Amino acid sequence: MNFTMNPMRLLALLLAAAVHLASAAAPPPIEDFFANPEFSGAQLSPSGKYLAVRVGAKDQRDRLAVVTLADSKVQVVGNFSDADIGQFDWVNDERLVFTATDRSVGVGDMRYAPGLYAINRDGSKFRQLVSRSGKPFITVSNGGVGVRELLPWNTYLLGQRNAQDNEFVYVVYAVRNGGQLEYIDLQRLNTLTGKYTSFKRPGDTMHWLLDNNGEPRLATTVAKGVSTLYYRDPAKEQEWRTLTSYNTYTGGHDVFSPLAFGPDGTLYVVSHAHKDKSAVYTYNLATGAMSDKPLVQLDGYDFSGRMIMNRDKLLGVRHLTDAQGTTWLDAGMKAMQDKVDSMLPNTVNLLTPPARPESPWVLVVAYSDLFPSRTMLYNSETKLLTVVGASYPKIQPQQMAQQTLVHYKARDGLDIPAWLTLPRGGAKNGPMVVLVHGGPYVRGKSWGWDPQVQFLASRGYTVLEPEYRGSTGFGARHFRAGWKQWGLKMQDDIADGTRWAAAQGYADPKRVCIAGASYGGYATLMGLINDPDLYKCGIDWAGVTDINLLYDGHWNFTSDLPDGWKQYGMPSLVGDQVKDAEQLKATSPLLQAARIKQPLLLAYGGADQRVPLPHGTKFYNAVKETNPDVEWIEYEEEGHGWALPKNRVDFWSRVEKFLDKHIGAH
Repeated sequence: MNFTMNPMRLLALLLAAAVHLASAAAPPPIEDFFANPEFSGAQLSPSGKYLAVRVGAKDQRDRLAVVTLADSKVQVVGNFSDADIGQFDWVNDERLVFTATDRSVGVGDMRYAPGLYAINRDGSKFRQLVSRSGKPFITVSNGGVGVRELLPWNTYLLGQRNAQDNEFVYVVYAVRNGGQLEYIDLQRLNTLTGKYTSFKRPGDTMHWLLDNNGEPRLATTVAKGVSTLYYRDPAKEQEWRTLTSYNTYTGGHDVFSPLAFGPDGTLYVVSHAHKDKSAVYTYNLATGAMSDKPLVQLDGYDFSGRMIMNRDKLLGVRHLTDAQGTTWLDAGMKAMQDKVDSMLPNTVNLLTPPARPESPWVLVVAYSDLFPSRTMLYNSETKLLTVVGASYPKIQPQQMAQQTLVHYKARDGLDIPAWLTLPRGGAKNGPMVVLVHGGPYVRGKSWGWDPQVQFLASRGYTVLEPEYRGSTGFGARHFRAGWKQWGLKMQDDIADGTRWAAAQGYADPKRVCIAGASYGGYATLMGLINDPDLYKCGIDWAGVTDINLLYDGHWNFTSDLPDGWKQYGMPSLVGDQVKDAEQLKATSPLLQAARIKQPLLLAYGGADQRVPLPHGTKFYNAVKETNPDVEWIEYEEEGHGWALPKNRVDFWSRVEKFLDKHIGAH
């Protein structure tokens, strides 16, 4: 189906992304926050002449469409009757690959793997490459019907950009034994014929890195808690050379992780280099030495980001500080960034040029704390922006609340960053929800629009999100200070932040509720136990209730925690079952359930493999014996979090009623 139309009008119709004006007086409906994004992906082709978009509409499956930017012609190239479009990527300027997913069912009801499919941008030469199940696939392609052997279901896209100048892509084949991942095989796959060749591995490989020409150059193996990084020299294609080895889970000050290869073959790595904050360095493959000075260093943050390159040179660096940002090394891209920023002064604007530009188009993703992400196209010739789609078009910025990064001191003097969101109008001394991130050894978040936080703020609640010790991104000292501190100093950081917010007048100390998922659920329960005077109530979803349960599991439920993490990581970072036995008992919500007297909302997924259901059921059975005010929810089909909009809406509706009853904003 080819037709021509004004690009703005065409894409607006295709995406069904009409903006609904809402009364500023009434809070937005809960569905506006927790529906699936209406627009969730766009990629320019290598030349920049074509745009692939994943488009969705209410009661319709997500489809994959290609827009020819010169004349605005649209071709829908991917759609399923029983599934949605999942991942997608350009193979080259003529061909795409995509996977399937099903956004209508929870994890427990999933019946198929993602599969892998390829098609030309004009809809021709369709081919299935990877099975969605254990059966062969009968396909109609170019008028022929036939049964062919497909790659097995546990084959996935590598997720790295290939050379994009031929019909090949790289895929990975995950080899498992009894549910445990043993190694990841790399395969070069012809998207036209379906034929593939496996790539030689240096051992039990877990990670691969392609160079800027799309060729495998680095492989990381993991064995007995030790990671080893190997390099494949272009002059000796069949040989792997060891670069370094390190503890997989605890690392070390002189450890580096590969980031990318430049067009000239330069290897860029991320390392702490005996400093508190990690930075980007160049690595000399001949001498095995890193550069003395960092190429990219972020003030106050570990480096997190990527290098932006075309086929010829390094253009810039995408990085995360409080928010996403870009430092451009290319003068033309810097000037373009300045122009777009002047046109969109209230948002972070992330520009992504095509790999081999032959057109004036550049992709722009714009967002802020008030604006959910919007995708646009910038034309460097006309200097005009065109809106492609909005993730949550019904959200009105004038109804959202501003978010600020604050800092406070923990009781031992450690600096703790935290995200503070005040309700619209900046009301002080109101009710507050302390929202604890999961992980715990991850960064909680960055500045931007968040549906959970904005929903709570729209209902009149202040939201505090501490980046407690153990959180990553704020330096090695901050991260390591959280080792073996579950329920101890990590918990104190959250309590200290709560008291700080009350002392600053941001919250009424008598109306504070603690909440979180996964580790955040654990911290919720331990907060109610350790600081009963501080928290009026608690909300725990998918939360850990006992560290020993993470180790030992339950005979009737599968855990996806790797055996290597349990054997080599958890004893150092969380706690050793033998050496720290008494500490694990003292910091077990399950064993101390009788101490929780506050109202409690518990929610768990019946198909959760990260924190299996017995964490919830065992704790619920224990706590309800001495606490009459406990509400239990089980979403049978859900995993570690709520995938279905209906369950997100149901859960947060319950949260709203629970909070209103116990610390009510109104």
